[in-house]
Amino acid sequence: MVRAASIGIRLSEEVKAALDQAAKAERRTISAYVEILIVADLELKGLLPKGAA
Repeated sequence: MVRAASIGIRLSEEVKAALDQAAKAERRTISAYVEILIVADLELKGLLPKGAA
């Protein structure tokens, strides 16, 4: 998948720390981990076809 778009978000320090810990546990960057979470949610809601991302 070609990554051509970016977004910026602001998080509390607690959320950022938890996100960092979760990403490291899966040996991913925060960006890759967040993308997996977003894709899974969009697929679950039928907004993105399964396996499209």
